[in-house]
Amino acid sequence: MRRRLFAGLVSLCLTTLAGAAQRERKPLLPAPRSLGDELAAALATGQPLLVLVSLEGCPWCKLVRESYLAPLRHGHALPVVQVDMGSRQALQDFAGAWRTHEEMVRAWRVDTAPTLLFFGRGAREVAPRLVGAAADFYGAYLEERLHRARGAVRP
Repeated sequence: MRRRLFAGLVSLCLTTLAGAAQRERKPLLPAPRSLGDELAAALATGQPLLVLVSLEGCPWCKLVRESYLAPLRHGHALPVVQVDMGSRQALQDFAGAWRTHEEMVRAWRVDTAPTLLFFGRGAREVAPRLVGAAADFYGAYLEERLHRARGAVRP
């Protein structure tokens, strides 16, 4: 009886701790509330704004997010945000109008996840989109597009 009670208490404690850890975990890439504000902040630091269009459960999206973009965001202060296909979460577009993530994805005519967009002044794309993910050369493709995008936003 005591053994079962002890096992039940341990299980309850572990479940509570796991739930608290899950709630406190922050996403690797934030969802923007305002694309205009994110772009202004990026340009103020001489950087383009990178927007990852992702899809829930997509293994390639996870690879790109965890292996490439999160380290750049956290280690090199690169402005990167994530917009999710199919999401009804609201955000302000570059002009300040309220839309859902899904509406933004359609407006950008993105139909593949992951897709990485590079925005500069005037909310224009300043480098070719990086569509899909290939583990072999993704880093090189990202580096080339990032170099191009940075060149377009720096005076």
